[in-house]
Parts: sequence; C-alpha cells; structure tokens
Amino acid sequence: APAARRGAAPRRRQRGRRAGGGPRAAAPSRSGPAFRPPAHSRHDWIGPPDRLSNLRPVIFHVPQDESALERRLREARQDTQAWNQQFWAQQNASFQQSIFTFLRQNLFSGQKATLNAEEMADFYKDFLSKNFRKHMRYNRDWYKRNFTITFLMGQVALVRALRWLRWKKKNVGN
Repeated sequence: APAARRGAAPRRRQRGRRAGGGPRAAAPSRSGPAFRPPAHSRHDWIGPPDRLSNLRPVIFHVPQDESALERRLREARQDTQAWNQQFWAQQNASFQQSIFTFLRQNLFSGQKATLNAEEMADFYKDFLSKNFRKHMRYNRDWYKRNFTITFLMGQVALVRALRWLRWKKKNVGN
C-alpha cells in the first residue's frame, strides 16, 4: 500500500457525505518529506511526526461540493494546525537550547559526570517558570481557536442533518 511506504496511515477525521477527490490543501512540513494520500481518498490523512514540532500534520480532504461553511471550517482547522506547528517548533527549539546550555554549564565543564533527578527537576521547573506567560497565551489562544472550530463543526453537522431530513422527506413521500 502506498501509505505504508510513506510511513502514514489513513485515519477518519470527520463523518459526513463525501464526494469526489477534489484538490488537497496540506500544511507542509519544513522539516520532513511531504506525503500525499492517493487522489481517490475521501478522508483526512495523518502524516508522520514533524522533526521540529513533533506534531503529526494533517492533509485535509477537500470535497468537490464543499460548501462555504465547510470551507470555513477546514480553513480554520488548517490555520490552527499551522499555528500549532509554528508554536511547538519554536518552543522545542527554545527547550533544546536551554537544556544544552544547562548541560554545558553543569556537565561539560568537567565538574560532574551525571546529574541527579533533583537537579534536572530544578532545570524543568525553571524552564517552565520562565515560559509561564507564553504557555498561558498559547492556552488562551488554543481555547479560542478550538471553540471556533467546535462551533463551526456544530453548524456543519446541523446543515448536513437538515439537508438529509429534507431529502428523506422528499423521497419518502413519493
């Protein structure tokens, strides 16, 4: 299977009517090889973890008959994915730099051969304290984005349910 060779497996992300294999919009990874689901796929695909952020990118399925509301939802999800990717890539780089500096000061100077759990816990506590405001802003913004996505998902589900009920009423009456 092509997905197995690329290290990715298909996973369903949304329920609902799917039609055709329209254009795909990916959140490209700066650090890993791009993967592409087959053109006939009708589901979102989850890719391998990004080297910098450790997040798995999603290739969102774009139905040919995508409504404006469904497009808004997909674009909100893509924007949130790109925002998450950027934040965690920067956060992980900052962490790597901090831990390298800490280890250089404590181990590479030759004073100690190892660090105990308490010394490492002090480093982690200090790192989290220094980044507290950044994490609070991230959490606040993530909740806002997630609420918007959830609200849009509810709207899409309602529109689909009403469309199905109208179709059923029309076809059952015949």
